[in-house]
Amino acid sequence: MSDLPDINQLRADIERIDTEIMDALRRRMSLADDIARTKLADASPLRDPPREEMVLHKVREVATAHGLDPHEIERIYRLIMDMSVSRQQSLIQRLDTTPLRVGYPGIEGSYSHLAARQRYRGRNGGVLLTGMETGREVLDALRRGTLDVALLPIENTSAGSMNETYDLLAEGGAFITGELVSQVYHRLLGLPGARLEDIRTVISHPQALSQCEAFLRKVPWIRPTPEYDTSGAALKVRERNDPTVAAIASDTAAQRFGLEVLVRDIQHAAGNYTRFVEVSREASPIPAEANCKTSLMVVLEHRPGTLGKVLTALSQRGVNLAKLESRPIPGEPWRYRFYLDLEGHAADAPLVAALQDLQPLTSSMRVLGTYPRVEGLHE
Repeated sequence: MSDLPDINQLRADIERIDTEIMDALRRRMSLADDIARTKLADASPLRDPPREEMVLHKVREVATAHGLDPHEIERIYRLIMDMSVSRQQSLIQRLDTTPLRVGYPGIEGSYSHLAARQRYRGRNGGVLLTGMETGREVLDALRRGTLDVALLPIENTSAGSMNETYDLLAEGGAFITGELVSQVYHRLLGLPGARLEDIRTVISHPQALSQCEAFLRKVPWIRPTPEYDTSGAALKVRERNDPTVAAIASDTAAQRFGLEVLVRDIQHAAGNYTRFVEVSREASPIPAEANCKTSLMVVLEHRPGTLGKVLTALSQRGVNLAKLESRPIPGEPWRYRFYLDLEGHAADAPLVAALQDLQPLTSSMRVLGTYPRVEGLHE
């Protein structure tokens, strides 16, 4: 008689294990529903690539410890994560209230993400946040209709204007519908155990590097290198696992990627604020009595003194100019577009009259939006 186990019993055991696997998957998908609801209420992105990579890294380690092929197990888990995301998207489509789809440049933990959470967290109906690599990707998604709103940084109190945002607004197809001012605290982040004197390279968004220029001059042995995003830079420090590389990013990014804060508050201005603009495909109706700001884009007639006449016209109508910015016009050397932030509603009589006065002084003029003006500064 053979000592081999009965094949029917083996098949029954496999079927029992398959049932257990299915039950575990059912419970996992149920948790995915809860995660989707939490993310919508908390203004967190639905898909989180850095978090997924951390999960897959752990899965490979556990697979190896159990004598399983880590690559095959990773392939299975990628399918499971895709199932979870599809489940979350399906739940969102079944909700009675549609969540607001908001895009921003950067990944979770970036300053744009933190600003988006500040503005939309707790919104009735929820918020579906999506981080993208660049502002252009965000605006393109908005124009395609895959986003309802974009949140873009437009200026900083110490590093000045974000020219990319102004140039994107010039392309049309979007209106400013709101603004947000957020205080920014920069940290120098390194691997656990790293020392400042051993750091040789610091990576971050060019704006963050600019805002920390005074600190970087004090550590001349550290070479600043630009990256597309602050939080993405923190992730790269974690992935490279090189104690000579550091990032400039937020406390949230440090916690998220397991990095240590080597130096705090390295921005060279004590009050370091970034202004963000909310952008939509359609202008948003604003009550006339609201305390508003109107943004304008003009190309002036190429005549001497035209800009001075514009400023005089605004002054004579009692319209306060809050900001004036110029950007070169592509393909037209030494010609510029001007962006003006004016205090007041576009429907206010003084502003209506001022815009009429500006018409003969401009070859083109477009109102980028009227929106509630931020009062005070927010941390």
